[in-house]
Amino acid sequence: MGTVDERLASLGLELPAVAKPAGAYVPAITTGNLVFTAGQLPTTAGVLPATGKVGAAVTAEDAKQYARICVLNGLAAAQSAIGSLDRIVKVVKVVGFVSSDPSFSGQPGVINGASELLGEIFGDAGAHARSAVGVAVLPLDAPVEIEFVFEFA
Repeated sequence: MGTVDERLASLGLELPAVAKPAGAYVPAITTGNLVFTAGQLPTTAGVLPATGKVGAAVTAEDAKQYARICVLNGLAAAQSAIGSLDRIVKVVKVVGFVSSDPSFSGQPGVINGASELLGEIFGDAGAHARSAVGVAVLPLDAPVEIEFVFEFA
């Protein structure tokens, strides 16, 4: 078991199976020493924990937890492309999309769920650039979707 696996286990977390793409794309792809993931929804065993807009049908606190699930799905996708998460040397970029009620402006707090978990898993290497964007709707009416860019050796 590698270091990242040990950290996940110490947090009581484990990686899911790689989410099946909902369209004509791959879950993750590498170029040079970077791995880019497709947008990751907060599915568990292929099922969304909730649907709808954050600030209406979904609370910001619940959405923050869903952002953590997106991280696990993103790590599973990255692992499928590079073999071992211990090869990740840096979390480069996180792009988070939050399906938002028109009055909701707490997107950064929602995506903090992902950023904080990446810090717990990777320590200083988990610090990253980030965008947190409110959108009208996401695939399958998901409340959150997140893309990741990781540097690997």
